[in-house]
Amino acid sequence: MSAELISILVLVVVFVIATTRSINMGALAFAAAFAVGELVAGLDADGIFAGFPGDLFVVLVGVTYLFAIARANGTTDWLVHASIRLVRGRVALIPWVMFALTGALTAIGAVSPAAVAIVAPIALSFAARYSISPLLMGAMVVHGAQAGGFSPISIYGSIVNGIVEREKLAGSEITLFLASLVVNLVIAGIVFVLFGGLRLWAKGDVTATGTGTATRTGTATDTRENEDADEGADTRLTPARGATLAALVALVVAVLAFDLDAGLTAITLAVLLSACWPEDSRHAVGQIAWPTVLLICGVLTYVGVLDEMGTIKWAGEGVSDIGIPLLAAVLLCYIGAIVSAFASSVGIMGALIPLAVPFLAQGEIGAVGMVAALAVSATVVDVSPFSTNGALVLAAAPDVDRDRFFRQLMIYGGIVVAVVPAVVWLAMVVPGLG
Repeated sequence: MSAELISILVLVVVFVIATTRSINMGALAFAAAFAVGELVAGLDADGIFAGFPGDLFVVLVGVTYLFAIARANGTTDWLVHASIRLVRGRVALIPWVMFALTGALTAIGAVSPAAVAIVAPIALSFAARYSISPLLMGAMVVHGAQAGGFSPISIYGSIVNGIVEREKLAGSEITLFLASLVVNLVIAGIVFVLFGGLRLWAKGDVTATGTGTATRTGTATDTRENEDADEGADTRLTPARGATLAALVALVVAVLAFDLDAGLTAITLAVLLSACWPEDSRHAVGQIAWPTVLLICGVLTYVGVLDEMGTIKWAGEGVSDIGIPLLAAVLLCYIGAIVSAFASSVGIMGALIPLAVPFLAQGEIGAVGMVAALAVSATVVDVSPFSTNGALVLAAAPDVDRDRFFRQLMIYGGIVVAVVPAVVWLAMVVPGLG
């Protein structure tokens, strides 16, 4: 058995163990990098660590550190309740508020599961209160998170764009962002229509205009007063929250307008906020997405070992040998979707994109379209209950038959896996985008 085949089989084993044994895939990948690098490829420690993504490490730590402070001082809660107040009484708009909110959170740097963890409990509580389908609300939250998930300053966007730059592929940050945004927006519209969204318009306003008036859904006359009292603490824009909002805006401006490094800028802003409000941010470092950091750094380090030993070139040539480039492209999209539905989206993106480099280098398939199709295929399936986002939605739903809801999520996730890769392949790869 060749060394290249051994290294790919080890990668498969890493995915299988991580999926079935709930072990962090990054930790497994570091162990695999050591074993394969030393025993199979004959690399020393310097050769193994050559693929460690130091730039992405800083981005992941910096952005999630800043966002952890935003959670700790209540800025994210303020954003949630401010958004809800904008559409108070219009029940049909609530799912779209949740979609937009999770999209905005991931677009400015929140890790997708973190955004879903923040919004899903509130969203599913609204679903229970206003008789909205939990599947509709849960899907809107997850697809919203993925809609904003590939902005140039987001975690996913930074990861994919960093891989594209490192592999010297043609890339377009805006195309990647818009591809995920449009696909998830279209899916959200379809879900809204199919799972009762149109019926919500018939309900009209949940509460009539004016404090203390009765609701049309039969709740008590003091509902609005009670909600205002419950939300009072969250609707106050304190100095710490105002400064955090300004920091988030500054991060966007610094990266987009001045082309500053997102990770270093985020760490700097987080340190400034910590210095001014140490009590609010005391535990923020512990809230950094360390499992995600470990995951990404481990997988990409192992991919670096594959690159050092020539496996990536070997595998790319094997895909090219299929003889039908478009067939090979759609197969890669389905591999990304199927694996991601049961394992890590970012992990599979970190593995598949480098493996496709030699295949893309031939010029028969547009790199921009292929990368976008792979990224969308690997993330749009996160509504599966086996993924982190789907599991968060399942756990957050109150007053539901959890077994039935699990089956609904599983069936819906299966449909997404079966349909979306082919659609994005037709829309992005077949036209030769990039």
